Amino acid sequence: MEIILKKDVENLGFTDDVVTVKDGYGRNFLIPQGFGVLATESAKKVLAENLRQRAHKEAQAIADAKATAEKLAGVELKMTAKVGTGNKLFGAVTNQNVADELAKVGVTLEKKFIQIVGGSIKALGHYTAAVRLHREVVVNFEFDVVAEA
Repeated sequence: MEIILKKDVENLGFTDDVVTVKDGYGRNFLIPQGFGVLATESAKKVLAENLRQRAHKEAQAIADAKATAEKLAGVELKMTAKVGTGNKLFGAVTNQNVADELAKVGVTLEKKFIQIVGGSIKALGHYTAAVRLHREVVVNFEFDVVAEA
């Protein structure tokens, strides 16, 4: 079954992509949740026209994403956390914590666009997070987790 995505779906595709999924996934999840519509011939024609009209806006969005990527490259982030024995953290540092710290230095991102390599962080050290600013612009962002004074 072919579906035209109306919203970004993790590990499937981005808005306005035409993807092939199993019938049950499309019929029981994507379409009822509003994530996609059935890709009929008329829907594909409407999509093609919309994409043609949106090309200029897309170029501007890519330029904005690249500007944000340059801003991220200049940021050195040191996150503090409470530490127990053996440099293990009380709790964990998640993508929400990274988003909050970035907001403090002037870079506003949603947590769903930040993916920490290896999952949540439970020890002190130097880490990398992949930040998806646009479907074509993904930046690796490095940060440190240090002990609270």
